[in-house]
Amino acid sequence: MGQQSGNDFLETFRELTGGAPHHNIQDLNRLEDAAKERLYGLLIPEKIFDLFGIDRRTFTNPRGEKVVEIKAFPRSTFAVIVVRENPGDRDCIFYLEIEDTPLYKIEINFLIINDPRSPRFNTDVDETGRRTKFATVRRNIPEEIRAMEAGLSPGQVRRGLRLLRDFVSLAEKFITAMGQDMVIAEPLTYNTAILFEYYGFNYIRGRRRMEEINAGFQPGGELFEKLDGSTPFRRPGMEKTVRGRAWAIHDGILGEPWRGIEMYRTREPANVCTFPGWVY
Repeated sequence: MGQQSGNDFLETFRELTGGAPHHNIQDLNRLEDAAKERLYGLLIPEKIFDLFGIDRRTFTNPRGEKVVEIKAFPRSTFAVIVVRENPGDRDCIFYLEIEDTPLYKIEINFLIINDPRSPRFNTDVDETGRRTKFATVRRNIPEEIRAMEAGLSPGQVRRGLRLLRDFVSLAEKFITAMGQDMVIAEPLTYNTAILFEYYGFNYIRGRRRMEEINAGFQPGGELFEKLDGSTPFRRPGMEKTVRGRAWAIHDGILGEPWRGIEMYRTREPANVCTFPGWVY
């Protein structure tokens, strides 16, 4: 089964919700478990089912094991969707957490799309196995170097599946079916913010900061001058690519934590670019 058109998606959504308005996650979480599973399953890109042989209706892998988990408890304001290739796998293929905001919008709290068959880089734990929490409390520099040299971005433990475009399309259909007009996201890395721009997101806050970062990486800029080879993540030339800039920012080149960036996507894509002519 291919990716559903907008009309087919809306029809399926209405069928699963009984046609009644469901404008927030808390409303959706009041549905029966079977309906909730199928409903939140609409947010999983179709290519994941195809690539890993997962049955769209039973959520089972080719061995008959259930590998899609939906956490959407009655009266809660959030939902978590997890897809693995095998039930006991350490890393998921797809992880999504969405939540109602206090202003009655839908927010993407967390999104991961991994290729579980690609090499793993232990950037999420230090050399003694303690969690790094996205390098906010500690780092595993040797693994970060290996990941960077293998073409990964900060925060990745495995290569991605290049399905962000597919997911954004599904998210847009999902919020439209809910009667919402936007989805909100807080990019956890610089490269994610640039990719969100590419897929039609605009800024609630942080656009000026992103423009300042771009200016700082221009020849003669403050950040450009800090690309002095003092660490593996600050090599000259890293300003030329999104990934290079992201690793330098991950390494602390801004002099402050990465934060304060919040974005949104409406039904009509925005046309924002804070890194003109970027190369990933």
